[in-house]
This record gives sequence, C-alpha cells and structure tokens, in this order.
Amino acid sequence: MDTPGKDTPKTLMHAEEALATRLALLFRDHGFQLLLVGGSVRDMLLGRETHDLDFATDALPEQTRQILSRAHPTALYTVGEKFGTIGATFDAIVVEITTFRSESYQPGSRKPEVRYGRSLVEDLARRDFTINAIARDVLTGALIDPFGGQHDLQQRLIRAVGDPIERFREDPLRIMRAVRFVAQFDFTLEARTRSAIPICAELLQQVSRERIFDEMNRLLVAPRASRGLRLMADLGILAVILPEVLDLRRTTQGRRSKDVFEHTLRVIDRTAPDLVLRWAALLHDIGKPRTIVQTDGEIHFPGHELVGERMCQEILTRLHADSHLIDRVRRLTALHMRANQYEDEWTDGAVRRLVRDAGEDLELLLELSTADVTSYRAARVEAAVDRVRRLRERIRQLEEQARIEEIKSPLNGHELMAMFGRGPGPWIKAVKDYLLDLVLEGKLAPDDKATAEALARQFVKERLAA
Repeated sequence: MDTPGKDTPKTLMHAEEALATRLALLFRDHGFQLLLVGGSVRDMLLGRETHDLDFATDALPEQTRQILSRAHPTALYTVGEKFGTIGATFDAIVVEITTFRSESYQPGSRKPEVRYGRSLVEDLARRDFTINAIARDVLTGALIDPFGGQHDLQQRLIRAVGDPIERFREDPLRIMRAVRFVAQFDFTLEARTRSAIPICAELLQQVSRERIFDEMNRLLVAPRASRGLRLMADLGILAVILPEVLDLRRTTQGRRSKDVFEHTLRVIDRTAPDLVLRWAALLHDIGKPRTIVQTDGEIHFPGHELVGERMCQEILTRLHADSHLIDRVRRLTALHMRANQYEDEWTDGAVRRLVRDAGEDLELLLELSTADVTSYRAARVEAAVDRVRRLRERIRQLEEQARIEEIKSPLNGHELMAMFGRGPGPWIKAVKDYLLDLVLEGKLAPDDKATAEALARQFVKERLAA
C-alpha cells in the first residue's frame, strides 16, 4: 500500500478531477464554497483510486440541489436531504455534497440531530478520525488539515479527532469504523483512541443492527480482516455484537492445537475477499463451543456443523442480513465437513449429491474446504489441496455425462398423482427423492419412465402403504 509523502499524487483520476473542478466552479459562480472532504481526500493522499467524491459546502441543501441540477447529473438523489446531503451520479462517478454541519447527539439516540455549521473547520471538527478530517480546495489544490490528518497518514495511525470518548459517544459506530480502517489500510490505533474503545464498546447496543452489519461486511472483505477481528475480540467489541464468535476464543481444539478463534482467523486469511465466503469462514465452526466433548483425552465436536447452521441463521437474522446471504452462509457451514471428507471411493451419487446440495456455492465450498486445513504441517495442507483437486476433476468428469444440477426424477408430481390416484402430499416428495437418488447413483436413467414407474409402485407398496 502507498504511504503518503512528498511524491504521493495530490490529484484525483482525470475524470474525477475534471468533474470536481467543474462543480467547484459552478458553486463559486453562485457564491458558495465547495471542497473535497473525507474519504475522497484520504484516498487521494494514499494514492488510491476513488470513484466516489465527497464534498462539503456552505450552501444549504435546497441551494445545493438547485445548483447541482444545473450540472446535468445522470441522476439526482435527495434521500439524505434531511441530514444535509444531496447525492448525484455523473455516469460512473458518485457525488455527495453535504452542508457544513455541527451535529449534536442525544444519549441513547440512533440518529444525530443535524445542525448546520458556518465554517469548514467546524465541519471537520465533527468528523470521526483525523485521516478523514482533511479538506482540499479543488480550485487551488490547497489542503486544509487542522487536526494533523496528513501526519497520521504518514505514521499510519487511526486517531480520533479531539477527545476519542466524546467522538465515540456521538456515534458509537465509529468504534467499529476505527477497527475497520485498521483492517482496510493496515494502520494502527493511536493509543488514546484504542484505550477509549473498551470504555465505549457497550454503546454499540444503541446502534441499529443494519449499520452494525454494514460495518461487519466492510471489515470482512478488508485486506487485513483477521487483524480487525482480533482487535474486536481484544477491545470488547465482539462481546457486544457477536458474543458467539468470542466464545470461539475460549474453546480449545486440543493440547497442541490453537483455539478455535485463532483457527478461524487463519481460515479467513486463506480465503478470497468474497462476502459470502468470508462470513462462512467466520461462522463455519461457530457450533463447536456448544458441541465440545472429551473422550479418552481427545476433544471432539460431534455435529458442530449442524448446530452451526442453526446458529448462522440466528446470528445473521439478528443482524438483519438479507435472506439470500443467510441461506448461502448456512449452506456452506452445514456442508464444510462433507467436502473435507471426500475420498476417491465415494460413489458417483455421493459426489452428485454434494454438488446439488452446494448449488451456486460449490466453488466457495471447495475454497472453504481447502482453507479450513490450517495445520502448520505442510504435508496436511498439501493433502487438502490435492483432495479438492481430485474432487474437482471427479465433478468435471460427471458433468460431461450430464449437468448435475439439471438431473431430475423421471416422474414429476403430476405423473405420480395420476399413477396412484392420490392427491398432493408429502408422499410425492418421498417418491421423487427415492427415484432421484437412483438417478444420481447411475442406477436409473433420467428418461426411463417405465422402470421408474415400476420402482415407484414397489416403493409406495413397501414403504408408504399406510
């Protein structure tokens, strides 16, 4: 990652710089200031590309909306107007312009009371961290940095603006943002800022679950996600928002093994920054603390993947995650042991069932399976990689015969009801599953309706006669 210094570019990409200049001139022509602030300036100083431009202005929201509309944006958004923000897009560039603010927060409130300020410095003083409290005059190139943000960028520090306890009390989500920036930029928490987090961590109970979930998503796909999660455990954040994950730190896997939390962090380090995969990596062993048993000095976790599947549902529902993500993480958690247990002796049906059960997340499951072997012994890791390679090749060979996900029972529900003169009911699924298993095992052709009918009649007579 680039470290800011005298050779760091102090301009945006060409298209973004041109747009910022055009907007600044337009606001100036109407008698107002428009300055780049926050993440736009921070990323510019770090040499990072950005397609999102954040501005601060002394124009009121209604005035901003009127001026911005004259720039002919692709789209204009006023959803944040009550908080002083007008948004717009110019092709692929996202713009947000916020009136100078001086906010006050009521204790226990989840939303700030917005008060408009009169000066840029007053606006910067209300921001969370010094690295986000730098402004840039687009027309002159001058940087306005009243709180030493450039110095902290150079020192790779996350430091609260002013009193960190006061900043965290204003908006407790800043506690998680501090840790997320550590994970995102590989920075370090400044001492006073770090010390304030355990004092204020309980305040996260005031924050909406949606905002907590959004910050967790950002942290999980960050380059140093495991470092951020370890900080969350050390500083009391997990105890408030994800106590089940903190329980992993108290669960050993054996006398010579790391605890489950440290194993989990290594799994995360070994996975790609895909949101579903990272959530599955975080929660794949979440059921171990509740299933631990010790027999003859050996520690086991029988059925932890099934307990973990239920816990994923509970945890992600509590965080107001969308149902599709919940289903995918649950599925990966439930299946991660099956993929790890693959042997060449598996029947074709067993392989096909795994593929069908994994569905759209087959590749993520195989990656999780490989990452889950975190042994310090190279031979074990190599064996895990080879196991997944062989499984992939087996799947490829079976897919050449027929698309596994498209395999169906030779008889559908309507055909079965007509055959037996019975109405809808659970019996249909039982018969279809029986026939499908035979197809998956290669014992019944998917288009052999005659044989399927005979087998279905025998199955109903022997097992579903009642």
